[in-house]
Amino acid sequence: MSQSDRGLRRLAAGTLLVAFQGTTAPAWVLRELERGLGGVTLFGFNVADPGQVLDLTTALRGAGDPVISLDEEGGDVTRLAYHVGSPYPGNAALGAVDDVELTRRVYRAIGSELAACGINLDMAPSADVNTEADNPVIGTRSFGTGPELVSRHTVAAVEGLQSVRVAACVKHFPGHGATRVDSHLDVPVVDVSLDVLRERELAPFRAAVGAGARSVMTAHVAVPVLTGDTPATLSGAALTGLLRGELGYDGVIVTDALDMRAITESVGLAGGAVLTLAAGADLLCLGPLPTYDDVRAIVAEIEAAVRDGRLPLDRLEQAAARVAELRAWAAGAPERVAAEQNVVGLHAARRAVRLSGSAEPLVEPLVIEVDTPPTIAVGDVPWGVGPWLPDAEIVRVEPAAADVAGLLAKAANRSLVVVVKDAHRHHESRNLLSALVAARPDTTVIEMGLPVWRPDSAAYIATYGAARANAQAAVELLTA
Repeated sequence: MSQSDRGLRRLAAGTLLVAFQGTTAPAWVLRELERGLGGVTLFGFNVADPGQVLDLTTALRGAGDPVISLDEEGGDVTRLAYHVGSPYPGNAALGAVDDVELTRRVYRAIGSELAACGINLDMAPSADVNTEADNPVIGTRSFGTGPELVSRHTVAAVEGLQSVRVAACVKHFPGHGATRVDSHLDVPVVDVSLDVLRERELAPFRAAVGAGARSVMTAHVAVPVLTGDTPATLSGAALTGLLRGELGYDGVIVTDALDMRAITESVGLAGGAVLTLAAGADLLCLGPLPTYDDVRAIVAEIEAAVRDGRLPLDRLEQAAARVAELRAWAAGAPERVAAEQNVVGLHAARRAVRLSGSAEPLVEPLVIEVDTPPTIAVGDVPWGVGPWLPDAEIVRVEPAAADVAGLLAKAANRSLVVVVKDAHRHHESRNLLSALVAARPDTTVIEMGLPVWRPDSAAYIATYGAARANAQAAVELLTA
């Protein structure tokens, strides 16, 4: 391989954020880091505890100069606390409190934990304005339904993370909040005018650019007035025209995971990599599915695209320069950052929780947790109130198969607590809850998603999220 070929391969590999299974780095990842690989994205299956993550990131840094990223939003989407649930409430709870200094403190605490583990890029915050209540992928990940609210808290989150030299990655540009389709599964469409897009979806991103956000993540959403049928991730009109041009952004553009069906079932993994680089992206998050063979195929396709003129060489050089600037900025962090105590998370969750009606003192409580399928973004993170009610009987039920009469018999002469998650999005959950409350008006309902729907009677606790901190705050309110 000639020197120029080696240089081109290094530039191509430098655009990739790869993933791998397990809690130690495979030999191929270390080898590719030595050859210029851009970095890695960690998932819950890469995490055992903070000490192990620090050992892992130390090994990765020993092989190269990687960007090391993960999704740590607090709330439902957590990687460091994937196996137990986050000690921090997510954006919906912070938006409900609407104290930007609290949001800044929560994100600074999250950032300090990441920095102490050797992570330099957090794929957060979500800056999506959640105007569609039935949104299957954003929901409690959003600060709220209004662009002004979302904008001010997005800025606070960026400032909190970056105060400890962890780069924020503001997502999902140009906005995923008005969708009813999960882009992990298909291409969602945001069918609004440019005026609405500018006033609503783009407002938080414009604010984040002004606040110095170090990176922005693309969305695999089509905006017909801007991108036609093409997902924004693959659209030069969205990334170069709108984000670079109109919003004046010159930081790193990171793609959402390219292994999502919105990309793989339209243009394919390697094809999508070339198209998004040509559109203006700098770092390509490949997601957890691609193998080492896939990674090599993507690198080869990027090299081929440069040679045959589909992808200008200076586009790769520009991406490399932006990523180098990001690394240099992150390297300015103190040599060792101490993780802050996460008491601010519980404090924030306590401020967010709301009680409507009057909850009676608990007597031999039966707690029915209504099972809700997790989204792909969240994964299989545990949720519920069990850890905080050790003396209660906890029953988790599939709502469509639940035996209402049997549950009511089990609850006779006992306090009945029903825990749901986004009941407004699941009619089986609403039907079960309505039947239980009709028979037991003294039921206490705990909603751990968005409090959009509630039964006509019953005490009602809204947590604005299903993180561990949200559950503890709800139980404290219930048992006060």
